[in-house]
Amino acid sequence: MSMFTRRNLLQGGTAVAAAGIVAGSGLTRWAEAWAQDAAWKPEAGAELTLLRWKRFVQSEEDSFMQLVAAFTKASGVKLTVVNESLDDVQPKASVAANIGSGPDLFWGLYSLPHLFPAKCTDVTDVANYLGKKYGGWVPSAQVYGRSGGKWIAIPVAYNGNVMNYRIAAMQKAGFKEFPKTTDAFLEYVKSTNKNKTPGGMALGHASGDGNAWVHWCLWAFGGNLVDAKDKVIIDSPETAKSLEYAKQLYDNFIPGTAAWNDAFNNKAFLAGEISWTNNGVSIYAAAKADKKQDIVDDMDHALWPIGPVGKPTEFHVAYPLIAMKYSKYPLACKSFMVFMLEAQNYDKWLIDSVGYLTHPLNAYDKNPVWTSDKKLTVCRDVAKRTLTAGHLGSVGEKAASALADFIVLDMFASYVSGRETVKGSIKIAERQAQRLYRSRA
Repeated sequence: MSMFTRRNLLQGGTAVAAAGIVAGSGLTRWAEAWAQDAAWKPEAGAELTLLRWKRFVQSEEDSFMQLVAAFTKASGVKLTVVNESLDDVQPKASVAANIGSGPDLFWGLYSLPHLFPAKCTDVTDVANYLGKKYGGWVPSAQVYGRSGGKWIAIPVAYNGNVMNYRIAAMQKAGFKEFPKTTDAFLEYVKSTNKNKTPGGMALGHASGDGNAWVHWCLWAFGGNLVDAKDKVIIDSPETAKSLEYAKQLYDNFIPGTAAWNDAFNNKAFLAGEISWTNNGVSIYAAAKADKKQDIVDDMDHALWPIGPVGKPTEFHVAYPLIAMKYSKYPLACKSFMVFMLEAQNYDKWLIDSVGYLTHPLNAYDKNPVWTSDKKLTVCRDVAKRTLTAGHLGSVGEKAASALADFIVLDMFASYVSGRETVKGSIKIAERQAQRLYRSRA
């Protein structure tokens, strides 16, 4: 599927960079041929603006911008990419949807398109083409991408939110491998703190890392915001147990995590202030890029521990790409979506994202990035493992709003930080959820 081989990757950064240069000229030639045969012909004079989250891995952004340049050269469509912080994409997309004006394309998080499904361009034809050509979509991508029997977005990637940890600190804490159960994880957290090598996880309004860990914790103990009929069921013994467990974790975190956003844990880990956290593999990539070999050699990644429910309850970040219905150039939008996920582009982009981005189409299981470095393999299947926003309930506008409003995250933060009791924090979340689910019924 790709001109890149495992040998290229194992030769290191210089080889990959050189391969990228070779691919640059080849990519242009392929892109021009692709544009001639593509089913989606951009409108005459089409110009597009795409708003995406700011990069966490520089090589990923560089590769993406090469892809954009190749698309422009081949199709004649000028594509301007605007970068915003991860937490700013959703509000900006919501405003644009409400006023009917703004960027043509938004690259956001989780169930963002379900906040305004009627404002999204129908991209069923794009999804069908890509799914047929590349081995089908993983189930969670179908959930995030579809609404009312049609595709309203293309989930172009996932960020595997996994456990990042220092190996020496783990071994000093008495563990030969990263804990696989919540009970063992609690003992690990206590021991690393006792050894003055604590960790921590974000409890501020962190759309990625904060949402990922509190939902994992809630679901690991059997708690849920809503049931299969979208009835609010957050007030339960299972939710209380998850909060009490989280409090024990928090009491052994490094101080200050109540204010952390998605960038704080990366900085703390790379500075040697913490020995473990939850994150994508961007910490590892940054350590490599900055030549912090002591961290590179002494860190690894693991899947989330399993709780009393007895099965994985991971919540990885989905990245849907939305073409807004108000765009004057829907065919150009669709053309770029397809172009992104064609193997000649997507294979290289995955490699250059060094495992930070994971694929939504089954054919890319074979991408060499997943076997080039055993510390990245853990992220290969996150799109297949993840639960989706809403979990038991629908993934529609209500679930999207609950995430955007940080209902579950605030419930955990208010209790573990001492602002509320268990009952008080649950009642606040219950009121917020009931108001939300009733108002959007």
